[in-house]
Amino acid sequence: MRKADLAIAIYILTAIAMLIITIPSGILDIFLAFNIALSFTILFSCMFVKEVLDMSFYPTMLLFTTIFRIALNVSSTKLILGTGDPGNVVETFGEFVGGGDLIIGIIVFIILIMIQFMVINKGSERVAEVTARFTLDAMPGKQMAIDADLNTGAITDAEAKKRRDKIQQESSFFGSMDGAVKYVKGDATAGLIITVVNIIGGIAMGMLRQGMDINGALEKYTILTIGDGLVSQIPSLLISLATGILVTKGSKEADFGSVLIGQLFGIPKVLYIVGIALSVLGLVTPLNTILFVGLGMAFVVAARMMESTIETAKIESEADMDEMAAEEIRQPENVNSLLQVDPIELEFGYGIIPLADVNQGGDLLDRVVMIRRQVALELGMVVPIIRLRDNIQLNPNQYIIKIKGIQVSEGEILFDHYMAMNPGFVEEEIAGIPTFEPSFHLPALWITEGQRERAESLGYTVVDPPSIIATHLTEVIRQHVAELLSRQDVQSLVNNLKETNPVLVDELIPKTLGLGEVQKVLQNLLREGISIRDLLTIFETLADYATTSRDTDILTEYVRQSLKRAISSKFFPPRETTSVVTLDPVIEQEIMKSVKQTEQGAYLSLDPEKSRAILKSVENEIKKMENMGKNPIVITSPIVRIYFKRLTEEYYRDLIVISYSEIGSDVELQSVGMITA
Repeated sequence: MRKADLAIAIYILTAIAMLIITIPSGILDIFLAFNIALSFTILFSCMFVKEVLDMSFYPTMLLFTTIFRIALNVSSTKLILGTGDPGNVVETFGEFVGGGDLIIGIIVFIILIMIQFMVINKGSERVAEVTARFTLDAMPGKQMAIDADLNTGAITDAEAKKRRDKIQQESSFFGSMDGAVKYVKGDATAGLIITVVNIIGGIAMGMLRQGMDINGALEKYTILTIGDGLVSQIPSLLISLATGILVTKGSKEADFGSVLIGQLFGIPKVLYIVGIALSVLGLVTPLNTILFVGLGMAFVVAARMMESTIETAKIESEADMDEMAAEEIRQPENVNSLLQVDPIELEFGYGIIPLADVNQGGDLLDRVVMIRRQVALELGMVVPIIRLRDNIQLNPNQYIIKIKGIQVSEGEILFDHYMAMNPGFVEEEIAGIPTFEPSFHLPALWITEGQRERAESLGYTVVDPPSIIATHLTEVIRQHVAELLSRQDVQSLVNNLKETNPVLVDELIPKTLGLGEVQKVLQNLLREGISIRDLLTIFETLADYATTSRDTDILTEYVRQSLKRAISSKFFPPRETTSVVTLDPVIEQEIMKSVKQTEQGAYLSLDPEKSRAILKSVENEIKKMENMGKNPIVITSPIVRIYFKRLTEEYYRDLIVISYSEIGSDVELQSVGMITA
């Protein structure tokens, strides 16, 4: 057991022991002195602590100190009633603090109780309650602010996690403080009750057991009881004051004393007014002239000194700023920052800034957060941070999308306009500015706010500028999601899976496959739009087949077959017959004969004329399917699928190629064509 743990345990056990056994008056004096010292320690710790969370265990401290004070009260009560000798500390407080007078002691005690009950406790309780309520109400907004900063790149994942943890700690702390303040209030109440009981019990003990008259018993036991009450209420008052300081603490960074003095005496004009007012009171009224005029002059001198200090600080600040600017110019350029390449960037002209500015009602940042959530749900991958930047070199309404620092797409919007697209069945035309939808390059029109309702009633699909940008960005991410999956991302996925399936992960990585090989399999799946959320099934399949083959292309096909339920549900609607195109068995045989195996993997070495003929047939079948309003889907044998996809993906990126082994038994297909040469 650590020393700190042992000390806390002894502290609590001592309190419990005092509730049960009677301790000598000398030991009681030691405990009372320690209790006063501890109260001062807590008071000044709360006063000078930098941040309230640095005292995160304060509610627990309140509980411990409260039970210890109650135990001291019980012990002193036993000694007062039993022996009439509660020790030096109690007697001194009763005689010295009360001036040796019973009435003065009672009045001082009542004043302390009133101050604690009506001023400090009541105020602290209300502040703690309001602070807890506002802290809990502000949590969602703070969480959204952290997400926004994270998505704009203002903070890192580690910083975001740290800030979220701090928000949780604040909510827990202020929620606990709301209830813990009741400990102090209850302690004061208990002290008052114990005092009354002691007075009545002391009078009874003096008259019945010691043969004293009522005046003697009242004098002796009331003085001791008042001393006992004072020696417990003064530490309780200090703890109440510490609680009030902690829950009302506003400064988080600066020193408490400096901030307090600076805010109170930091405005020279105020000090001048106070000094003049005090001097006038001393001169024109019967008040002590020397006292008030002298104090007024002191305030005037303090004001002049404060003015001088402010002017000096201003000059020093300007000098420091000039020195920093000069130092910045003298420093060599920090080229390391120029080497950083952001995975995804969205740059836009100044005309689009209102869409990204929360203060102007823009919600583009929120949409970026939703894009990352959507891709994570659809594909099972956490998209890297999306950087949003304004670029004055772009046209005001233009935006560009970069992947790893290279522009891959662009678009242009009209602010305060909407984009209307004809889904294909609307015959009536509306007036607008012709354009093309940037994500899929479909013909569209820019229309005004006044035309929006009519366009929607006619059947047009109408979207606002933020939705256009968000949709475009989502499609670009889907197209390049495979290259965005880094080894570090794969390691994060592996770590998450290892928490629930450590045996599987230890068997596969790195004993059977390396992290890079797993990355290539996952990239192959993402490249064709297959979700990797079911990482357990993927790793189970890799663990089964990696012992026979380490070819990542072959392993990808095994994984796809294990994911056939997900693939079927993605491409084949339930309870519907799906039109597909098949691949001529002769072509399949020729493709397999052209596969060359090397140490670096397999590749297709097909005759150029034959390749052109196959691609021409693919083009014809795709046009036929599109004229029918169907998505082109090609069905092949499992062993041919990957190579046929490689042959066609450079020319027909969106062509879906699925093997027979990836189709569920409940899927109904209809062949409407065959790819031949």
